[in-house]
Amino acid sequence: MTTELVRGLDLQRGTRVPGRRIVAWAFWDWGSSAFNAVVTTFVFTVYLTSTKGFGETDVTSSVLGWGIGLSGLVVALIAPVTGQRSDGSGRRKFWLAVNTAIVVLCIAGLFFVSPSPVLLWLGVGLLAVGTVFFELAAVNYNAMLVQVSTPRTVGRVSGFGWAMGYFGGIVLLLILYFGFIHPDVGLFGVTSAEGLAVRVSMLLAALWFLLSALPVLLAVPEYHVPGQVQRPRVGFFRSYAVLGRDVAALWRESRRTVWFLLASAIFRDGLTGVFTFGGVLAAGTFGFSAGEVIIFAVAANVVAGLSTLVVGTLDDRVGPKPVIVTALIGLLVSGLVVFFLHDGGQIVFWTAGLALCLFVGPAQSASRTFLSRLVPAGREGEVFGLYATTGRAATFIAPSLFALCITIFGHQYWGIMGILLVLAVGLVILIPVKSPDRAPAEISGSAPTR
Repeated sequence: MTTELVRGLDLQRGTRVPGRRIVAWAFWDWGSSAFNAVVTTFVFTVYLTSTKGFGETDVTSSVLGWGIGLSGLVVALIAPVTGQRSDGSGRRKFWLAVNTAIVVLCIAGLFFVSPSPVLLWLGVGLLAVGTVFFELAAVNYNAMLVQVSTPRTVGRVSGFGWAMGYFGGIVLLLILYFGFIHPDVGLFGVTSAEGLAVRVSMLLAALWFLLSALPVLLAVPEYHVPGQVQRPRVGFFRSYAVLGRDVAALWRESRRTVWFLLASAIFRDGLTGVFTFGGVLAAGTFGFSAGEVIIFAVAANVVAGLSTLVVGTLDDRVGPKPVIVTALIGLLVSGLVVFFLHDGGQIVFWTAGLALCLFVGPAQSASRTFLSRLVPAGREGEVFGLYATTGRAATFIAPSLFALCITIFGHQYWGIMGILLVLAVGLVILIPVKSPDRAPAEISGSAPTR
């Protein structure tokens, strides 16, 4: 039925989304910094890979890469089906709550990871499980973008959400830095002995995410399946057969959607790698202390947040593809500078590393709006599940190449080349994909029903 291919954003034409609903939605991004900035980038992964109690840096970095890669493979297998089932059940917000709660528990569990080679596996295991459920939560959260934006505002709303994530990271990192990590004796008498400053920071990060997730659950209405796109519910394993038919239909009706999913499978995985291993490289290759990593993280989030806010408006004016292509080229140039000048010390990482951050946020935000302008109504969760599977959820690519390059060449800085290779391949695949421009066009001639 052609009505099944009506765009979700088309159904939002002429509507006015209350500003408080947009802010409530974006607060989940604000809170997600507890996992993205604190856990997987600048604090806990640095603690795992630079604290000698867990083992040598090259070994712990490799274990971390393989652990995150495995979690991405799990998500790749289940994200589209779980998204599809949240579409059909009309329980998108419910599953956002459940998956977020599990991530919060995983973050809190990191408190028990004290420096020990044995506990390295507990830390990586909690990171892996947290990554799985964070990605599943993000499927439902990204699908809700269509509920809080219109064809004229989707770029700005998406950019606002991403920027909120960066600014949330700034605030939380500053609290952790001055409250626990920088002082010899922090709040509540916490010291760095046995990694206690980092471990207590994980408890605060868990609370931060929990509280920040509440507004979207309270202020944004539960998703209701549009009557013209309702489909019968099926069992979990039967959902894979439905998924296969839906992907085949996308290939027939909107081939550029499939090609974009493939391109983003590569370059967004590289974008994830930039932030996931940025703090690890700062400490292991450029000699940053734990405190210096956090100071860099604050500066990086300021740069990324401001650039994402500005470019969100540009996205609505010129379309998402020019934004993505420009950002990827900027990332490649900056990354090559970091690699070839790595002997130049911290000044190289400060300059070229911040340049990398200038481009990461706009590329991530524009990728989300690119797909939002294409996704059929009533299938947002399913398609964003594919987006997770083929993009950020497929995190086994960049971490595995990061780990493989370190394993082959024996030095941590070679991991940079693994990440840049992922970005370059994604850019090459993206270039021929037709842009959706500024407003959703038709899919297979289908017109909006309202």
